[in-house]
Amino acid sequence: MRIVFFGSGAFAVPTLESITFDGHEVPLVVSQPDRPAGRGRQAQPTPLKEAALAEGLNVITPQNVNAPEIVEQIRSCNADLGYVAAFGQKIGPELLFETFPAGMINLHGSLLPALRGAAPIQWSVINGDAEAGVTVFRLVEKMDAGAILMQRRTAIGEDETSADLHDRLARVGCDAVRETIKLLEADPKIPGEEQDLSLVTMARKLSKQDGHIHFDMPARALSSRINGLWSWPGARCEFQSADGARRVEVTLARVRPYEGQNAKVDDDARLGTITEMMAIQARDGAVMPLEIKPAGKKLMSWQEFVNGRHVQAGDRFVPLESNA
Repeated sequence: MRIVFFGSGAFAVPTLESITFDGHEVPLVVSQPDRPAGRGRQAQPTPLKEAALAEGLNVITPQNVNAPEIVEQIRSCNADLGYVAAFGQKIGPELLFETFPAGMINLHGSLLPALRGAAPIQWSVINGDAEAGVTVFRLVEKMDAGAILMQRRTAIGEDETSADLHDRLARVGCDAVRETIKLLEADPKIPGEEQDLSLVTMARKLSKQDGHIHFDMPARALSSRINGLWSWPGARCEFQSADGARRVEVTLARVRPYEGQNAKVDDDARLGTITEMMAIQARDGAVMPLEIKPAGKKLMSWQEFVNGRHVQAGDRFVPLESNA
């Protein structure tokens, strides 16, 4: 098939590579404009644009994909299908319904109709879901509401972060997209299965404030929240030594519920206190840190942090808002 590819984020890269590897022709890649990034705030291309240029593909980066001249340029490709993954602009009806004989399809990082919205992968981890997945569906004007063409499922690991799951689902998506294209080659008008509206849930975009972590939660829910917040906005708090002499803002990156010997912690201990087993006191137990990032430093293992900061039982992690 001839496929115009709309994408920007890293989630889109594996399927671009898969589509071209399978021999489908991509006459045009449409991505977001370059944005300032890094300490120097230099304009940087999107991950998808970088990957497309590396493959020698033609790339455009319009401010508005629905501008008449852009729509005309896309139409001139005479493509069979429009494919969208992690694009970042709303696509209007002229492209949706009047440009591609097989329509437009979208790869979404959830098992629709669950977790429609901007952050499905993060919320699947935060919510403590047992499994996640991807959905390929027909793009319509309402967000994530089109008929489902293909899904793939995968279990979520106990200490898997949303960053881990994001990369894994991007690869899982390759198989889902490959099989969808086969369906469309056989029948470009295949309708798909309508979503059950009674099962719709939402996955709102996270904010920096969501990263302010509290410890008054059951251990398993706390573990899911911390892992789901990595790598952005991150579960941020402050490490404080028991004597108050050492303080540093940190981001807890990866944890798991502590279920080893002496897993039952002191009910009278303050939440966030580090136990004799080097776990963190939660409401009904503890979580064991695995990775942590001190402010201004690189991600490190918990053991590296313990050794470097001389962490002892009785030290604490404290919410940023209270610092108490």
